Amino acid sequence: MDPLDIMTNIERVIPYYQAIFSADQQEVVGYEVLGRIQIDEKNVLSLGPFFHDKNVPDEYFLEVEKKIIHQALTDYTSGKKSFLLFINQNASVLLEDQGESLLELLLSYVPKGLNLENIVLEIDEHTYDGDVEHLQHLVNYYKTFGIQIAVSNIGESGSDLDRIGRLSPNILKVDLKVLRQSHELSAHQDVLFSLAVLSRKIGATLLYENMEASYQLQYAWRHGGRYYQGYYLHKPGPAFIQEDYAKTVLIDKFQHFIRYEKRKLEAIQQLTEMLQNKIQQLVGRNKKTEELDDWLHAITKDFSEISFRMYVCDENGFQLSSNLIKKQGKWELQPEYKQKNWSWRPYFLEYVMKMRVEKKGLLSDVYSDIETGETVRTFSYPINNGQFIYIDLAYEYLYENQDFL
Repeated sequence: MDPLDIMTNIERVIPYYQAIFSADQQEVVGYEVLGRIQIDEKNVLSLGPFFHDKNVPDEYFLEVEKKIIHQALTDYTSGKKSFLLFINQNASVLLEDQGESLLELLLSYVPKGLNLENIVLEIDEHTYDGDVEHLQHLVNYYKTFGIQIAVSNIGESGSDLDRIGRLSPNILKVDLKVLRQSHELSAHQDVLFSLAVLSRKIGATLLYENMEASYQLQYAWRHGGRYYQGYYLHKPGPAFIQEDYAKTVLIDKFQHFIRYEKRKLEAIQQLTEMLQNKIQQLVGRNKKTEELDDWLHAITKDFSEISFRMYVCDENGFQLSSNLIKKQGKWELQPEYKQKNWSWRPYFLEYVMKMRVEKKGLLSDVYSDIETGETVRTFSYPINNGQFIYIDLAYEYLYENQDFL
C-alpha cells in the first residue's frame, strides 16, 4: 500500500502476534508484535514493506508504530499477561530522541500492570550504520529499567560479531532463512555456528526465527536454540494463543531428535573405540617408533580405507614426522612438514593434555580441512612418551557412514 493510504486509514492499523516457543517448557514464552492493516473483513496486509521503506518520513513511521504499540500494550495489560512481548525498533529513529518517547509510552503502562522486565526491544542489526557507541549507551540506559534487548535478523549475510558483543543483548535472534538456500550453505552454517558460540560467551539466549520446516527446528535444537519462532510452529494472528499450542509437536520432534542424536553419538563412540584398538595393536606390534616416517609407512595398509593423511607431533605441537598423505591411492611422504607447529589450532593443546591424563585417543568434531577444504575428522593418540599420532579421516569414509558426519 501507498504510505499515504496507510496514514489516511490509520484507524485500521492493528497489531498481530507471532508466538515464540521455549525448548525447556515446550510452551509459548512470548510474542513478537507485528504491524498489520485491516483492508476489509477478510483481508489483512502486512506493514513490513511500510516499515522497511526508506522513503517513508519518520513522522509517519512513528505515528503508525505508536498506534501498534499502544494497542499491543492494552491487549497485554488488560489480560494481565506475564509472557515476553517483543517490540521491533529502528535504532536510528530510536536515537533521535535518545529513546525517551518509547520509554515514556512504556512507563505509562506500568500503573496498569506492565512489568518492564517482560518487554524485549528488537533492534535490527543490519539496518543501523551509525556509531555503535551511541547505540550501546541507549541499550544500557534501557537495561537500567529492566527492559531486555534482542538483536534481530542476524545470520542472513554474516554479522559484525564484535558490534553485537559490545551491545551485549539479552537475546540473539538468528535468521534461519539461509538454511533454505542451497548455495554457500556450509559457509552460512559456519556463521550460524559462530553466533551460537558468541551467545554462550556473552550469556545471551538464542532465538531462531523464520522457522518453516522440521529440519530447521532440528538445527536450532542442535545448536543451542532455547527459543523458536516461525510459520512451522505458529502463524501470526490478532490474538494470543494457548500456552501449550505446539507442545505436542515439540515433544514429539524433540524425542525424534534425541533418538537420532543418541544414535550418532553411539556411532562416533564406536568409531573412536575402533581406532583406539587398532592403534594400540599397531603400537604393540611395532615397538620401534624412532624412525617415525618408516613406522607410519608400515601402518598405512591398516588405514588406507579410512584415512588420507597421518603424521606425528610432540606435546608442544611440533611435527616430528613427515606428512604421509594418500594421493590417487598411493601414500607419499611430504618431509617439508617436519618441525611445523600446530599448537595454534583450536583445542590442540587441550586435546594433548586430555590424552596425557587419560592415556587414550580422542576424535575431533567435524571441521573443514585448511588444505583440502573437505569435511574431515581427526583421531589423535599418544603412541609414546611425548609423541602423538594424528590420523585425518577421509571425507569419503565419513560420507559412507552418515552418522560420523
